[in-house]
Amino acid sequence: MDINTNPLAKELKILGDEKRFMIVSLLLEFDLCVEALAARLDISKSAVSQHLKILRDAGFVRGEKRGYFTHYSVDRGRLIRISGQLMEMAEIRKSKCNTGSRCCGDRE
Repeated sequence: MDINTNPLAKELKILGDEKRFMIVSLLLEFDLCVEALAARLDISKSAVSQHLKILRDAGFVRGEKRGYFTHYSVDRGRLIRISGQLMEMAEIRKSKCNTGSRCCGDRE
């Protein structure tokens, strides 16, 4: 299974970036603008904007214009769907290898 064709793998890769993960974590607690995120993460506003673009394009965050600033929030439903997919994966039962290869044996 190729990461480019697996939507879940692609989403996990997006969230796997440390700064994007921190942005999502902060936005789960507060609706914040780029400037506030940059200050809290101690990175440039342009770096925050680049990460937010990736998160927006993937549907993880959305922005709402409030006066001069855009405040961002997380699509919690998206995270819940991903967690459900991970739970389904965790519940898949193993089956014995039937390739006849000595490398696998009958280990579980």
